[in-house]
Amino acid sequence: MAMYVVRPFDPWRSPLCTCPAKYVLHPYTGCGHRCLYCYASSYIRNFFNPRPKKDLRSKLARDLQLISPGSIVEVSTSSDPYTPPEESLLITREAILEILKHGYKLLITTKSTLVLRDLDLLVKYKDRVAVAITITTLDNRIASALEPGAPGVTERLKVVKLLSKSGIPTLVRVDPIVPYINDDFTGIVKLVDHVAEAGAIQITSSTYKARPDSLKRLLKAFPEISSMLLEAYKTGNKVGGYMYLRSEDRLEYMKSVRDAAARAGLAFNTCREGFPELATKGFSCDGSSLIGRYRSVVKT
Repeated sequence: MAMYVVRPFDPWRSPLCTCPAKYVLHPYTGCGHRCLYCYASSYIRNFFNPRPKKDLRSKLARDLQLISPGSIVEVSTSSDPYTPPEESLLITREAILEILKHGYKLLITTKSTLVLRDLDLLVKYKDRVAVAITITTLDNRIASALEPGAPGVTERLKVVKLLSKSGIPTLVRVDPIVPYINDDFTGIVKLVDHVAEAGAIQITSSTYKARPDSLKRLLKAFPEISSMLLEAYKTGNKVGGYMYLRSEDRLEYMKSVRDAAARAGLAFNTCREGFPELATKGFSCDGSSLIGRYRSVVKT
């Protein structure tokens, strides 16, 4: 039987994806955070104009009957479930309640402070919940340019702190690292230290994977580094329709974040990078392995 809104996670057959088996739900088509590096805008028309899925409630209820008890459902992977219209529409809130009250595990991936509105639900079902918060830099000037519709960096760190204090296992995605924009090593170390102080358990990181539309946005927003950024990707590798940096450059970036995470006592993994040897054993890249475990033995 066909499913309407809950789908098995498909990483576009990327040979570098290490996500465990799970399902994904996108309450909205599109996202209002307007991140310059967004990959989903390359294949979803009018992506930066978010609109709710039609008849989501009834379709979700039907789809949940078709998946195995205890399955992981991620909300969501390509559009933020707490995109700005959610503040008034409450569609994501209704969806996560439906998922949780029927016994499924829930992974939320967002960069919005609006997730705190639903803290009551997350705390009630905290043994089956984990949250991943994206923070790309501590520099508010860079963040506002990269993610013009998203909450500020300080606000996102507060979200990590409040979730952690409430017993919700929390991962931070330092993702993506864009050469010459947010790749300063000192800045990355400071970000990881702030994340650790806020109570996160794990860091997951990746480098920017270029698509024509997102690369065009970055070049326009950061003209001072445009020639260097173009050169970095021209000399890189094509993987699954994306332009990657050279493998040795990506490995250097990921080792830097891994080392910073280790010094801070955090678990670490990468996203679609192809370096499984860098991962902390037992910690999945997406954060779903945090479900059911609050204070990890990795953090001292």
